[in-house]
Amino acid sequence: MTGNGPTDHGKKNFASLSPFELKDELIKLASSGKSNRAMLNAGRGNPNFLATTPRRAFFRLGLLAAAESELSYSYMTQGVGGLASIEGIEGRFERFVSEHKDQEGVRFLGKTLSYVRDQLGLDATAYLHEMVDGILGCNYPVPGRMLRVAEQIVGHYLSREMTQSTIAPSQMDVFAVEGGTAAMAYIFNSLQSNGLLKAGDKVAIGMPVFTPYIEIPHLEQFSLEIVPLNADPQAGWQYPDAELDKLKDPAVKVFFCINPSNPASVCLDRRSHDRIQALVKEERPDLMIITDDVYGTFADEFQSVFQTCPANTILVYSYSKYFGATGWRLGAVAMHKQNIFDAALARAPESERQRLHRRYESITVDVEGFKFIDRMVADSRVVALNHTAGLSLPQQVQMTLFSLFAMMDEHDAYKAALKKLIRRRDTALHGALGVELAHDPLSVNYYTLLDVEDIAARLYGPAFAKWAVQQSSTGELLFRVAEETGIVLLPGRGFGATRPSARASLANLNEYEYTAIGQALRKWADELHAAYVQQHPAGG
Repeated sequence: MTGNGPTDHGKKNFASLSPFELKDELIKLASSGKSNRAMLNAGRGNPNFLATTPRRAFFRLGLLAAAESELSYSYMTQGVGGLASIEGIEGRFERFVSEHKDQEGVRFLGKTLSYVRDQLGLDATAYLHEMVDGILGCNYPVPGRMLRVAEQIVGHYLSREMTQSTIAPSQMDVFAVEGGTAAMAYIFNSLQSNGLLKAGDKVAIGMPVFTPYIEIPHLEQFSLEIVPLNADPQAGWQYPDAELDKLKDPAVKVFFCINPSNPASVCLDRRSHDRIQALVKEERPDLMIITDDVYGTFADEFQSVFQTCPANTILVYSYSKYFGATGWRLGAVAMHKQNIFDAALARAPESERQRLHRRYESITVDVEGFKFIDRMVADSRVVALNHTAGLSLPQQVQMTLFSLFAMMDEHDAYKAALKKLIRRRDTALHGALGVELAHDPLSVNYYTLLDVEDIAARLYGPAFAKWAVQQSSTGELLFRVAEETGIVLLPGRGFGATRPSARASLANLNEYEYTAIGQALRKWADELHAAYVQQHPAGG
């Protein structure tokens, strides 16, 4: 099971690469093997499912909006339109719905109007005008942070899904951004620009974690020191009390976590929430928290740290996974209107307030009252271009329709279908591998972290497991697996895992393909065990 070839070459040249860059090399290797073998890429978490109804609504709305635009210049040559008129728009919309009620997207659009008016208590005419104008993309985003009605609708969605409706939409501000990754870039940039985070500061990160979140603090522009909070795989990937207690150190300025986690795919348990909440209340009221909750909608029972510690937490949510919208680049940053970030800016030293006054004085006469979330908007356009800030309006329209689709699904049929889909895939993979899948109500199963030693021990005992992990590094294993089986997995070490492991996404392949992955990995384990028996005939 050793020797030269692609495995050795890969180890020498690719060891320093991020897992997502290493993935491309593994794909090349997996695709260059036997001609009758399909390459199975379980590396990246781009889902192969998506929400169709809000997309149908988007495209139908576009046709309505184009017709509304042409009403303004009906006397001119065909193909010229103007700004849509708000006068009479609700009546024209209802006529459009009636004439096209056989179309699923139009029926859904018609229902959104009554839902927005009767359930959310918002102005239906303002909603329609904002959606029609927005999908045409004929104006700059105003306000730059987010369209007014869209922000309220997305606020309702985040309130329901992330806080179990304990934080009202009126209590939060929302910033529409180009996906969760843009949110992270904006947050870290503004924390630094506003002096809330300085070079050399400590940032605690829940491990294992999405690789870029390990890499961001090390960048020269931030130069932060990482304090790892290591989840325990033997305790269902929860953080032991001793790890959470690292947050008591006043030198730790920020706690960053993904909840549910990536790659372990597990929600924080009640004990963790209680301990974090108590710690913040009693010892660290100044602790800044950033939580990425993109996978929360796949959980059976979910609670965000934003709900636990609203004043201390910046919530990041992406529509990419749940709605199958990675290409749309849709995300949101939410903050409680009463938060420690604004409070810290208000009590900054005079010299620091003067520096920030000079930074923002060209865009507001009230720099002292300029919220941190609005500073993020300005910083996203290097302040001077603040007047052109904001997520494109068609993107905001689709984000709004996604939110309405989820909230209007009273029986959570879409959610139930997706949860069933990914859980069946997890069962297929582990079943073919021959490892019993333990039920964990806190697991969302979007990813699975395959612990090499644990799987080997469950298949053939601890002595074999100890021997197996000594034969080669996980990186070498992944190159060998890619070359011999055509399967692409990502190394757990790249996500901060402390044990030899590989991450597999359960979102981007079909069930039979996960069965094939499990069978191929079991075959590899069987062959390795045969080699072990030859070398250890007495203890094999």
